[in-house]
Amino acid sequence: MKKIATIFVLIAGLFMLSPSPASAQVVTTPIKVLIVYDAPSPDQYEKLGFAYAIMLRNLMGHFNSTVDLVSIQNYSAGKIESYQATFYLGSYYNNPIPAVFLNDVNATQKTVVWFKYNLWQFAWNTAYNFNTHYGFSFSGLQGLNAPPSSNNPTPGFFDTVSYKGKSMVKYYAYDPASNTVSADPDVGITQIVDATKAQTLVTITNSKTSVQAPYIIRSGNFWYFADLPLSYIGPRDRYLVLCDILHDIFADNQPVSHKALVRLEDVDALVDYGTMKTLSDYLVGKHIPFSIATIPHYMDPLGVYNGGVAEEVPLSQAGTLKRSLNYALARGGKVLMHGYTHQYDSMRNKNTGVSADDFEFWNAVANTPVAEDSTAWALGRLQAGKAEFQNNGYTPFAWETPHYQSSPLTTKAIPQVFKTTYQRAVYYTSDTPNFTLAQGKDFAVGQFFPYVIKQDYYGQWIVPENLGDMEYNISTIDPYSNVVYTWHDLYLNAQYALVVRDGFASFFFHPFWLESSLAPLVTTGFSDFQSIVQGITGLGYTWTDASTLGHP
Repeated sequence: MKKIATIFVLIAGLFMLSPSPASAQVVTTPIKVLIVYDAPSPDQYEKLGFAYAIMLRNLMGHFNSTVDLVSIQNYSAGKIESYQATFYLGSYYNNPIPAVFLNDVNATQKTVVWFKYNLWQFAWNTAYNFNTHYGFSFSGLQGLNAPPSSNNPTPGFFDTVSYKGKSMVKYYAYDPASNTVSADPDVGITQIVDATKAQTLVTITNSKTSVQAPYIIRSGNFWYFADLPLSYIGPRDRYLVLCDILHDIFADNQPVSHKALVRLEDVDALVDYGTMKTLSDYLVGKHIPFSIATIPHYMDPLGVYNGGVAEEVPLSQAGTLKRSLNYALARGGKVLMHGYTHQYDSMRNKNTGVSADDFEFWNAVANTPVAEDSTAWALGRLQAGKAEFQNNGYTPFAWETPHYQSSPLTTKAIPQVFKTTYQRAVYYTSDTPNFTLAQGKDFAVGQFFPYVIKQDYYGQWIVPENLGDMEYNISTIDPYSNVVYTWHDLYLNAQYALVVRDGFASFFFHPFWLESSLAPLVTTGFSDFQSIVQGITGLGYTWTDASTLGHP
């Protein structure tokens, strides 16, 4: 049977992590930023605040900035004054805030941004005269309207952030079997008491009660977010509000500019030349530049798609692949490297063990780094794949990690070989993550970006993919392909991405959805592709060559 590549859970755009006006001049010198986070010890969530700090630090990579991260208990008096902006991530309820930090926040004229928890330690301390100073009051937290149950599975909470005409609905899921909630419902409730000092910039609404509250308040140099918009992020989520309003916090005078990107995905030795020709002809006919995420070395070690006989096809022997690439490149396509083999060893990791189906730089079965994991090992594979391209006359302009997940040591190798990546990414709170510890366990967080990140936590320059891709349920012939994500979903994601003033509409598409072998399960692959291209064009995005967005 023809290989059908599988999807990774991150492509649908929802990244889950559980527990619970200044100058209008363009900024030319780096902004010094301090990120302060909760790290209670010993505790099972000791490193969760650090995970959020990494995510926020990644967003800072969009701006001309230098960033330092420090836990709140390690904050030293006067440190705020060395930075133009300080962000405190209140992720742990009632984590003690040192008096030296509160004193500095109260006294500084520098920008301070406070998220979610523990504001009461500042606002209710009479030593700071908070209400008079800042012009707003803090009354407390509100979470779920009632405990959920099988009879009342969705009791409601402050879940809808209104921004630029869009309703950003926070993620919520309830499992009645285990009586567990996957959500981050708590918000800090504030009220303006002096409109000459404080303004509500964004609101949040409890969709069950219709009660509205401030979501973002600004009082001069002090900003307050009612929750932590880095939890349970998605393509229609209040995470986009944070991404956009950072421009206001930094007053960088960023003009409105919206670009679109399209990438043909998982192109390997088994690619169908006809589908590549059809897609290439359509895109060049629309004057749309495009990228081809190519796997240079095909592996099927278990013979899953070759009658039980192991198969290996290097690029030098992949005639149909090279013919497809040459046709696309002659029409404006650009090649990027999508893994070396896009699978790991001879194991099912965790699908078939075949190129494009499986993880390459992460043991997805055990949820650990692979046995050989090291930066040196990863460098060897990266360099081997790049050499295979170059020896066959191709120069990949960027890297894309298979299934968007690799170990920290692998990810640190990537900038040593590729100046540019084109992807989403997973970040860890340790270079050797351990997710099983009772206290101080590590966390992994997946993150997408609505714009270019010039340097992330691992030193990568990232061209964004933020919409996801189309998926069809073909589980009757491939049990690993059972998710449906339509072009309408991508189109809606693109509409939401417009709230970010320099937000992208970037998606990818698997050419095999056009293949006749999938009929009658999939018959609309090409028409759906045309629909999303036309839809994004109609929203006013400008189609852009991804290779022009890379590291200079």
